[in-house]
Amino acid sequence: MFPAKIRPAGGNATLSVMSARGSGEPGQEPLRHSYGPDPSQFGELFLPAEEAAGVVVVVHGGYWRARYGAELGRPLAADLASHGYAAWNLEYRRAGNGGGWPRTFEDIAAGIDALLPLSRRHGFGLDRVAALGHSAGGHLAVWAAGRSRFHENTPGAHPAVQLTGVVAQSGVLDLRAADALHLSEDAASAFMGGSAAAAPEAYAAADPMQHLPLDIPVYAVHGMEDDTVPLEFSAAYARAAAAAGAVAELVLVPGHHFDLIDPRAEAYRRCRELLDVLLRP
Repeated sequence: MFPAKIRPAGGNATLSVMSARGSGEPGQEPLRHSYGPDPSQFGELFLPAEEAAGVVVVVHGGYWRARYGAELGRPLAADLASHGYAAWNLEYRRAGNGGGWPRTFEDIAAGIDALLPLSRRHGFGLDRVAALGHSAGGHLAVWAAGRSRFHENTPGAHPAVQLTGVVAQSGVLDLRAADALHLSEDAASAFMGGSAAAAPEAYAAADPMQHLPLDIPVYAVHGMEDDTVPLEFSAAYARAAAAAGAVAELVLVPGHHFDLIDPRAEAYRRCRELLDVLLRP
């Protein structure tokens, strides 16, 4: 169990095949599977050449807006598969194409739970499943990590697939603070259908800060030159998690916001190393 600290770096979903550009065999193009009827309810499964060391759910960012999609996560998923993981690049409805509260959260939950039939079909285990989420995707990944603690009628309650760890990459981990700061032209308010003051119950259900302590470890990784998501979001989450008795760590890496999703960058490589810690004990 590691404390919160600063360390500079050197639901069963109904599943159908929506379309496939490859056979799903290791080294082939990923298989695209739908987990719902909407065009944005799909994921791309990347398989490793050997038996999977674990599963990584890749959740892309983009301040929850429809103009940013799964293409952001695709290079990461391909890289993770090349390093021995089954990678599930998850798409979901966003603000502007049917998403927002609660639909985006329902999609994230259903998309993760879709791994259950996929694992049976493709022969990988679900005993080690980590989420890798960037920016707004970091918010969604850490939110999903608390699903087993949700109340009965909360979107995402009763997970079929349990996450066993999260690496949040410059995550928007304090949703109320994002709203208060009017980040990215009031992205949080647009996503949630109103401000935190106007929709307190929705924010309470959607904000990772409100679901502490979690039962699984979270690495809150943040670029030291990030000017898109405040570093304090990751630092505040790590402090609050530690105070609540959870397993959390703030990890500082060199670079800007998008270095975290560039497989060539040191910031991303550090994230992959942290996944190794979570999935290769």
